Parts: sequence; C-alpha cells; structure tokens
Amino acid sequence: MPFGAERFDAILCTNYLFRSRLDLMVSWLSPGGLLIYETFALGNARYGRPANPDFLLKPGELAELAIRAGLHLLAYEDGYLPTPRPARVQRMVALAPPFDLERFPLG
Repeated sequence: MPFGAERFDAILCTNYLFRSRLDLMVSWLSPGGLLIYETFALGNARYGRPANPDFLLKPGELAELAIRAGLHLLAYEDGYLPTPRPARVQRMVALAPPFDLERFPLG
C-alpha cells in the first residue's frame, strides 16, 4: 500500500479480513490513534458467507493483535449478531500509545 510515511488518527475496517496486513495497519496509526475493526469470525459458515476459514478470524485473533502491537484494548467482543443478518463476528477498538484514556471516559 502506498501510504509512505503517512499516519492516521483512526483506521476503520469492517466486514473484511486483511490478515496479511494487520500488523502493517497498526504501523499506520498516529500516536494515540484508534484502530476500529469488525469482521466475521470462525463459525460464520453456519449462517452463510464468508465461510472459508482463510477469511474468518480465529478465536481471540483481534485481541491478540492488540496485545502483540502494544495497543490498549478499549473494547472487544466475540460473539453472535442476530441482525441485520445472523453472523459470528469479532470487533475491537484499540488505542495506540501514548494512551490518553481521558479522551475516552467510561459512562
């Protein structure tokens, strides 16, 4: 990907597993930037496409990415969504260092 030295305050990826580039995506985050990711997980074949395991997240895969990359995991879910169509998904919001948690107060 031709982004050069550019960095981003937020990266959002939904419904697509870019597994070979996950670590690269993290490197594109600005200091304090957010990575927001949601896509299909193993078990989704029961509900339709995608069904190929190459395109489905393994259990805990997004959380492991955050830990490996030194990100602060603000939110993580791994489960079943009944709507708008049944699916197995994982999703996370992770923060790149330095961590200014006051930007994201609880409640």
